[in-house]
Amino acid sequence: MKAQLLTMSTPDGPFTIIARDGAVLASGWTAVPGELTGQIHPELLPGDYEPVRELEAISAAVEEFYAGNPGPAMEVPVRQKSGPFRNHAWEVLRTVVPGSPVTYTEYAELSGNARAVRAAAGACAFNAAGLFVPCHRVIRTDGTLGGFRWGLAIKESLLGRERQLALAVR
Repeated sequence: MKAQLLTMSTPDGPFTIIARDGAVLASGWTAVPGELTGQIHPELLPGDYEPVRELEAISAAVEEFYAGNPGPAMEVPVRQKSGPFRNHAWEVLRTVVPGSPVTYTEYAELSGNARAVRAAAGACAFNAAGLFVPCHRVIRTDGTLGGFRWGLAIKESLLGRERQLALAVR
């Protein structure tokens, strides 16, 4: 079955989404779809792509995020597959409040196993759905950014946007 492919312009550069049946399979700050497919579980990997001009609620959620409203991105269906801890950890990431990043240790605790810090970091590393599963909201215990598949400049930009939003709401 064909997946839909969309590349959007954002303030952080091109953002590409691979989706099927209204759910994101992979997304990230690149214009090269091949940079996304390695993160898709083999059972979910589409064989072919159909370029589209928009993905209705999915592309609207990206536009809303960049307009200062990150909420809709957390409502977009995402289809990822892994083991029980990682699947749960991805869902937990979607509950981290914008503008209030958590440490890898806190993320492990939120995911149900305070000692699973490496597993929590692995959930971030293998997250295929950047933005929709906001692994950018996880930082090191010392407050530094840590890693981010799409580069630290984009991670800082995303966190900065969310920090400004949180300050405006207070």
